[in-house]
Amino acid sequence: MRAADADSVGRVGFEAWATNPVLNAFGADMVIRIRASFHAFAKNHFNLITVGELGGEIVGWTAREGDRDYISDLWVDPAHQGLGIGSALLSATLRTMRAEGLTRARIDTHAANEGAIRLYEELGFKVIWRGMQHSPSMGMMVDKVKMQQPL
Repeated sequence: MRAADADSVGRVGFEAWATNPVLNAFGADMVIRIRASFHAFAKNHFNLITVGELGGEIVGWTAREGDRDYISDLWVDPAHQGLGIGSALLSATLRTMRAEGLTRARIDTHAANEGAIRLYEELGFKVIWRGMQHSPSMGMMVDKVKMQQPL
């Protein structure tokens, strides 16, 4: 990602979050907080983000924030979901992690985000934990699923 892509990346992340009824059922204040969080993350951590483009437009992205074996984000523009973009982005990230010599990959999501869990399982991830965890961006406890796979 280039620093100039921050607005597009923030928009894609927020729109993907906002169209998921599991994640966006927390009221108007949460929407404002999350929109700002996506834009700040893209602006401040552009060096951690890999974007997926279609026709020159950013349609998805992934990030690795924190531990090197942890995939912190995977977001696909709602208008482009179901086209294999998420799978392609995640697969590319896993290839990079293997090339770096990592022995496992970790990812997590909201426990009711069945589409994400299904995608991660299709790519070889297994659920290793489910429980309540504090979400810094949401400022509250949420039901999470942690998953991992050997590389």
